[in-house]
Amino acid sequence: MNVMQPIDRIRGGVHEKERHESGHKHVTGTAEYIDDMPEPAGTLHAYLGLSERAHAEILSIDFDAVKSARGVIGILTAADIPGENDVSPAHRHDDPVFATTRVEFHGQPIFAVIAETRDEARRAAAKVKIDYKDLPHVTDVVEAAAANCPLVIDPLKLERGDIAAGFAKAKNVVEGEMRIGGQDHFYLEGHISFAIPGEDDEITVYCSTQHPSETQHMVGQVLGIPSNAVTINVRRLGGAFGGKETQANLFAAVAALAAKKYRCAVKIRPDRDDDMTATGKRHDFHVGYKIGFDDDGRIEAVDAVFSARCGFSADLSGPVTDRALFHADNCYFYPHVRLQSRPLKTNTVSNTAFRGFGGPQGMVGGERMIEEVAYALGKDPLEIRKLNFYGGEGRNLTPYHQTVEDNIIGRIIEELEISSNYAARREEVLAFNRKSRIIKRGIALTPVKFGISFTKTEYNQAGALVHVYSDGSIHLNHGGTEMGQGLYTKVAQVVADEFQVDLDRIKVTATTTGKVPNTSATAASSGSDLNGMAAANAAQQIKARLVKFAAERWGVSEYDVAFEPNTVRVGVERIAFSEFIKLAYGSRIQLSAAGFYKTPKIHWNRSEGRGRPFFYYAYGASCSEVSVDTLTGEYQVDRADVLHDVGKSLNPALDIGQVEGAFVQGMGWLTTEELWWDAKGRLRTYAPSTYKIPLASDRPRIFNVRLAEWSVNREETIRRSKAVGEPPFMLPISVLEAISMAAASVAEYRMAPRIDAPATPERVLLAVERLRRAAKNG
Repeated sequence: MNVMQPIDRIRGGVHEKERHESGHKHVTGTAEYIDDMPEPAGTLHAYLGLSERAHAEILSIDFDAVKSARGVIGILTAADIPGENDVSPAHRHDDPVFATTRVEFHGQPIFAVIAETRDEARRAAAKVKIDYKDLPHVTDVVEAAAANCPLVIDPLKLERGDIAAGFAKAKNVVEGEMRIGGQDHFYLEGHISFAIPGEDDEITVYCSTQHPSETQHMVGQVLGIPSNAVTINVRRLGGAFGGKETQANLFAAVAALAAKKYRCAVKIRPDRDDDMTATGKRHDFHVGYKIGFDDDGRIEAVDAVFSARCGFSADLSGPVTDRALFHADNCYFYPHVRLQSRPLKTNTVSNTAFRGFGGPQGMVGGERMIEEVAYALGKDPLEIRKLNFYGGEGRNLTPYHQTVEDNIIGRIIEELEISSNYAARREEVLAFNRKSRIIKRGIALTPVKFGISFTKTEYNQAGALVHVYSDGSIHLNHGGTEMGQGLYTKVAQVVADEFQVDLDRIKVTATTTGKVPNTSATAASSGSDLNGMAAANAAQQIKARLVKFAAERWGVSEYDVAFEPNTVRVGVERIAFSEFIKLAYGSRIQLSAAGFYKTPKIHWNRSEGRGRPFFYYAYGASCSEVSVDTLTGEYQVDRADVLHDVGKSLNPALDIGQVEGAFVQGMGWLTTEELWWDAKGRLRTYAPSTYKIPLASDRPRIFNVRLAEWSVNREETIRRSKAVGEPPFMLPISVLEAISMAAASVAEYRMAPRIDAPATPERVLLAVERLRRAAKNG
């Protein structure tokens, strides 16, 4: 027996700053993505043929030139689908793989070319001749609302209190509207799937998907085979942000369909322009609102309608627009409230999940209402925010009737006010604007309260598989996907902590439906919460067997067996972990376990608009300062200070990175990233040349990001941590508000600037000119 001396701690346990498990591979180019995989001999390539009309009947299709093109093996249409021609995640049969008699948006897939090379398939697809009969189309959300376009799914209404009484009591009432733009995911790795046929009905697909189990189901549905014949493998994604939660299903289905038909491996990867044209975006919204408030700025009543451009099919528009309503309150208590969604059908690509999943749009709308109150009363918006925070007797119930029990926003705001020196800097900004004629500055401090859990209750579950091999090495597999966020690293840290072994003893292998079934999407910021708990459960099952084994073998109480850093203590003896595992294996102890976790406490009744859809809330705040050139509308972010709540961080290094990345991505959404369709319904911002994501030069000149290290999740989450993927995305609302303040200075802050998002230089300049004219006209 190898008796060990005690060691203080393991290397790489939870709450430690550990590098991303693939970070070194990312920077050296050795991380393997699907397009890096060696292709089997005879691999074919698929490419989609897309509609050139926004809304039209298909009168005829001439494939002659396509068939005779170099390298072409064949063409797939809806007629080649043995199962269902549908990949709708809402199961509404409204999202065909290939259009048949009618196209509903410019860029809708109609067929796929299969050729010997990708270039040959792409060139051949362009040779098709399609005769269309054009139909009326609608691409704009406001136009869709005015035209009473149908809804893609049933709307939601959240209501509490007495709206009429609230507005009757209010001394001040303001009505307004706001447009909130969409956003392209712009993942570094585009959509890609690589299918390899097996014997009988079996198919294996390597797919860049956030939801392997749903992709598995959709491939089976299209091929007409059961899920047990389909295996989806995902080692890593080159970014996703929600864009690969449902949108990957189409590409997986096409690759699998071709692989089964031609009995060989098939890969599909669209060009960036076709990827952006044919796949869904963040929903853009129009918000119409009415607010009642007293002379101090305390809100009495809110009535708002959130209309969304959903595209031609439902996709995830139902839960996305629901979550917009869930976050229209942000951190504020509305005594009397009515919030309604309008998920409108348009002749555009079906919009889908995007980081925040509708929450950011709802929160921007809520913050615009706070801004309206502040400008109407001539007060600092932060004063209005603090006055309306949840907290106090009878002021903790949300519009969806969940009680806010973990409210820490007051402390977050107070600490950030002090650390960012907000009050003094605001006075400096006001003084600067009085003297500066052209350059105007703005500053804003905004809060975030974001609910964590899937609103579809059944998705709040996860599985994991843990093997301990006889040499003491540990294999970990779970249902979460690694898309750069560090999920694999965090869950491995959890397992290392459970067994009290160094992190390098844990190997995490590719997510696969063949190991962990029926998994939920890696989305809703729940990846670590769900998969971390499932992996911990698996490890605890194995540990329980090992404790019982040790107690029986050495004749001690189970209470006298403990896992210590890289050792197991049995009574007064300490045995090296590897040696202990070898002994357990020799005694035929089962060293493998399937773990499971389901989120407790949550429930939701959509028809009544009541329940507890969220397990807990994550909080944060940011203070941003900008400079705006009032002659051009151009601006820069001079400084941003962030204090964000992640509970007791599983990995502070990864969490800081998530906060920083989310802030810059959210800032891009609110300032530079604009989706634009022309009069023919064609998306014109479909490439890096026409769509502006933030550059390194766009980041705040001074960027201070801190975690609220004192925070501990009051709920029993994995090691009392909190989700970090989505909540910080809404922090840069402070950038939009600061730009608004700078613009408002040209009219002496006497009126709300009402700048729509994204606040592009053009929109800022137009707002400045409008405010100047209004001020001049009294």
